Amino acid sequence: MMRVMITESVAEMDRAAARIIEERIRGCPGVVLGLPTGRTPSGMYREVARLHAGEGLDFSNVTTFNVDELCGLPPGDPRSFSQFMRRHLFDHVNIPAGNIHVPDGSAGNLVEACRSYEEAIEKAGGIDLLVLGIGLNGHIGFNEPGTELGSVTHVVRLSETTRERLSGFTTLDAAPDRGITMGIKTIMRARMILLLACGRVKARILRQALCGPVTPDCPASILQIHPVLTVIADRNAWSECAASPGDPCLGESDRAALS
Repeated sequence: MMRVMITESVAEMDRAAARIIEERIRGCPGVVLGLPTGRTPSGMYREVARLHAGEGLDFSNVTTFNVDELCGLPPGDPRSFSQFMRRHLFDHVNIPAGNIHVPDGSAGNLVEACRSYEEAIEKAGGIDLLVLGIGLNGHIGFNEPGTELGSVTHVVRLSETTRERLSGFTTLDAAPDRGITMGIKTIMRARMILLLACGRVKARILRQALCGPVTPDCPASILQIHPVLTVIADRNAWSECAASPGDPCLGESDRAALS
């Protein structure tokens, strides 16, 4: 079932997403979270940190698994996703270091690193809530168009579109061309998925993902068949989804969410 929440601003989207994370943590202190990096979730992390500082949101029993990481960068590199997470969340909440998991993009054996990461997720009991953004080409995590829908954690070659949007690299040539990512099958095993989208630049791909055919050409389209999917989008991102009671791409519960 897909639930849609449309917000009037990005700040409102950030607050709504943070409150969903808060609800899961307060309802189950030992919750396992799957977390993304990038521009879209930054404000959400700021709100989550505020909830910890101001309202006592406790991360002491929370376990996290990051969706992806760049290859070739040590965890201490300021451009790594590991450091992104520290700057935006981990350094601001009371999560134990041993509960934090990020794929090892600097491993000597990347295939083994992928296998170990998948095993660690399984050992933790799976992911309870997985937060995702959506790329301009429909990628989720680093699963680029054409990725097999049955894939698990694996090494991928990044598209030029994805590399252009990586922060911290002065030129396209300087940006890594590979990454480690949870596979689509790994993502779909999460018990609940929260998809975030903001800005008119995401409008076309969001409609394709939610209302078009389920196809490897748009990896995010697989989310249509997840049993518990919540989409939070600002009005700009939702602008090409015909947000009306007659929209054929929305179910009954989704139409109710728009009223």
